[in-house]
Amino acid sequence: MTDPTKPTLLIVDGHSLAFRAFFALPVDSFVNAEGQHTNGIHGFLSMFLGLLRDQAPTHVAVAFDVSDNTFRKQEYPEYKEGRNETPSEFKGQIPLLKQALEAMNVTVLEKDGFEADDILATLAKRGSEAGYDVLVCSGDRDAIQLVNDRVTLLYPSVQGVSKLKRYDPEAVVERYGVPPHQYPDIAALVGEKADNLPGVPKVGEKTAVKWLTQFGSLDEILAGAESIKGVVGQNLRDHIDDVRRNRKLNRLLDDIEVPVELDALELGAPDEAAVRDLFSQLEFRTLLKRVLDQMGGSADEPAANAVAVPAPQALSAAEIAAWLGSAEDAVGVTVTVQGGLPTEVGFARADAIVEAAWSDEVAEALGAWFASDAPKAFCDAKPQLKALARAGVPAAGLANDALISGWVARPSFPDKSLAHLVDRYLGEKLPEGDPNQLLATGPSAGELAWYTLRAADAVVAALPEKERSVLFDIELPTLVALADMELAGVTVSHEKLAALSASLGERAAEIAVAAYAEIGHEVNLGSPKQLQQVLFEELELPKTRKTKTGYTTDAAALGDLQQKTGHPFLGQLLAHREATKLKQIVDGLDLAIAPDARVHTTYLQTGSQTGRLSSTDPNLQNIPVRTEESRHIRAAFEVGEGYETLLTADYSQIEMRIMAHLSGDPGLIEAFNAGEDLHRYVGAQVFGVDAADVTSEMRSKVKAMSYGLVYGLSAFGLAKQLGIEQKEAKQLMLGYFERFGAVRDYLRASVEKAREDGYTETIFGRRRPFPDLTSPNRVLRENAERAALNAPIQGSAADIMKIALFGIHQDLHELDSRLLLQIHDEVVVEVAPGEWDRVEKIVRDRMAEAAELTVPLSVQVGRGSDWNEAAH
Repeated sequence: MTDPTKPTLLIVDGHSLAFRAFFALPVDSFVNAEGQHTNGIHGFLSMFLGLLRDQAPTHVAVAFDVSDNTFRKQEYPEYKEGRNETPSEFKGQIPLLKQALEAMNVTVLEKDGFEADDILATLAKRGSEAGYDVLVCSGDRDAIQLVNDRVTLLYPSVQGVSKLKRYDPEAVVERYGVPPHQYPDIAALVGEKADNLPGVPKVGEKTAVKWLTQFGSLDEILAGAESIKGVVGQNLRDHIDDVRRNRKLNRLLDDIEVPVELDALELGAPDEAAVRDLFSQLEFRTLLKRVLDQMGGSADEPAANAVAVPAPQALSAAEIAAWLGSAEDAVGVTVTVQGGLPTEVGFARADAIVEAAWSDEVAEALGAWFASDAPKAFCDAKPQLKALARAGVPAAGLANDALISGWVARPSFPDKSLAHLVDRYLGEKLPEGDPNQLLATGPSAGELAWYTLRAADAVVAALPEKERSVLFDIELPTLVALADMELAGVTVSHEKLAALSASLGERAAEIAVAAYAEIGHEVNLGSPKQLQQVLFEELELPKTRKTKTGYTTDAAALGDLQQKTGHPFLGQLLAHREATKLKQIVDGLDLAIAPDARVHTTYLQTGSQTGRLSSTDPNLQNIPVRTEESRHIRAAFEVGEGYETLLTADYSQIEMRIMAHLSGDPGLIEAFNAGEDLHRYVGAQVFGVDAADVTSEMRSKVKAMSYGLVYGLSAFGLAKQLGIEQKEAKQLMLGYFERFGAVRDYLRASVEKAREDGYTETIFGRRRPFPDLTSPNRVLRENAERAALNAPIQGSAADIMKIALFGIHQDLHELDSRLLLQIHDEVVVEVAPGEWDRVEKIVRDRMAEAAELTVPLSVQVGRGSDWNEAAH
């Protein structure tokens, strides 16, 4: 351990540790609003703060590589060649990490022509000679040579940067069998794969250590090479020049010019304003508090512009009712929920907070206000509205939902909680409970309501006018409809699902037996490792894409392999996977049946960037479409007791209709307005035949291409999807664009406009940002271009469905019938006796009139006692 009476110098290899941190943390979980990946920065800073806490250094520096153009590269051009290309998501993180360290008042060092390791070696030597205890933190094993009685290496373990192995001279000898200064001799003999320094063939670490022990030094080994017998001796003699080169290159230079005095590395307080600004941009809320707590700053103090929280008043139910009745503007509301029912309720205006425990008296006194159109602002309103409804207090007047507002503003990286919204839009910190208390209490319901009101207003103030319309005219009415749909649920037959599950289980077992017969033995068909053994070693099939755990056995890769080889085992394997997957879906649905014999899914309104709804617990979006199994599953969704039938309605080709509208292509518009079969019409144009002569194969190709264009499908992708030559796919696309040129022009123009604006926009003004459209990284840029093609179309389809959905919901309030489900482009309604005609008209009208397009919105309606029977 370091001597607390002496100064301690900590020097860190910035690139090495940041790169390890990048791979230790999930890429997609660390992305800021601008689309910048930040996992390497976050992991490094978290590790760095841990070092400051555990090692308590007095002086600190972080060294970075400048480029690959070092003296080692000049001497040996192949040095570090062959390394994998730096992941695109890592690019851009190092400059931001340097900014963060500089804002934290940590010295950052780099030097042209040299590596960070040389800076570490130089500072380690200077520090130890000046009487410092020196800690070197690096993931490069070359740094082992720096270890001595005054220099300790902190080396990341296999668990990542959070676990550091401490190497002093004794630990090096214990691990490698030689003192630290001889570790480079081992590396010279064995080679360094990461640096592209080949060693002596068949000489490993044990042999190298044995020779060093026998001869005493690398020079003596090389001088006595003739005395070493066998193949390894000859290999050594054949590669002596490689060994000498390796030893020359792996020696770290400890005398380079580093223009900084050790005194200047003393650790001081961070530049709080700079740290706050940068960490806000990086969205490092927790790390900000850690930095200011550990290094000095006002982490727990409110921001200078924070407003004092009014003292909550605990009033009687009657007093709260009177207080609410006097409110002229929107009131912030928080209903705390436990077990699906209200436990507390809080209300806030800008200058006052009132709250109460939930009770029958509160429900009776406030029921009229909740049911009125008095404007109310919530944060994550849906579960609160449902809890109120279960307590017999239906609510209306939803004026804002801070969480939904935040998602409309930042659909790619929405804030997940009120605390995040308060931090981002108010520049304040939501109070937290004391975690050291046995019963930790956070903000009260009233305080949450006060922050909710202010955050909701602040988010709306930041929204462009069109996006305010998306929020108020589409999303908030949709939220109310979804709450009622979730409460209603849908009747699902346990008996039908149980029978289907048993059938699928039997089928999977039969397929497994057939699969075993193809290879002559049993195997775990769900084990990638065992499948790799069977496919690529026993059957010697062509290798698929290489992954960290071997060659991939995912469905797409195996599907391609089956097409190439036609091996029957692959067909059985894919069929087994399909049956197993379907059984899991069925069993999940069965488990979700509530005591009322209905399934109550939860709709995720903020779960996508395009605006489309998804569902969870259970996920109803993953039920397959138009297959035999899907019909059996849907048959289990039945009309409930007291209702007459189910009505299903969906849009026909809605995305293609939106494409026709947005592109203004006269051919597509003519086809839709004439009521023709679109794909047959397009097929006739592309293939130059009469519509009556378009074969089913022609129609299928055109259909795949038409939808593929909406999703940025390339000729290669189309060829793969249709199983045709790429040349034919390219010809198909050329033929399409010759006849529907406005579509091509629209697609090109939409991407260019998004590149200029930084975002795409739906017909109704919903925006989706695309910062990667201007990325210098080709992969990121092309991915963004494909997504930008589709975003206005898919987003407009989502908007249209939501407008239809809440319109139907509003109109059905006059009837006993009710909305149950919204899946993909379809809605399901439970129709009360005698109400079919009125319900059908409501549904058709609301769906057909949800948007004014240059082509009609075609709606198909079906009727039946279960979801499958009601198909159309």
